[in-house]
Amino acid sequence: MAVQHLNKGNFKQAIEGNAFVIVDFWAPWCEPCMSFSPTFEAASDVHSEIVFAMVNIDESPEIAQYFNVKQIPAVMPIRNQVVVDAQVGDMTARELDEAIAAWGEFDVTEIDRYFKEKQAV
Repeated sequence: MAVQHLNKGNFKQAIEGNAFVIVDFWAPWCEPCMSFSPTFEAASDVHSEIVFAMVNIDESPEIAQYFNVKQIPAVMPIRNQVVVDAQVGDMTARELDEAIAAWGEFDVTEIDRYFKEKQAV
């Protein structure tokens, strides 16, 4: 699946409309970001059940500020609209695959239950 490019206009829809989204915060002037991009894009082809998205922090600084992104590349997996982890820095393909596996196994049952109870009130 192709990597989506998110901005202020489509970020919320992408997060709310998908159960598992991995967001890469990056900038075109960031050399580690540029070297990590092909790895991120290759992972999106392998894991078609997950939405892979990129946020250019220069074009969408408000999103980066909201998530308190201080260093890039920063990768955040979001499961059921909740950030479950964050990785800062370049990763190898193997490191990214291992992280994706761990993020996929993360049990969000209690988080889901909490938010369902909040909505019911």
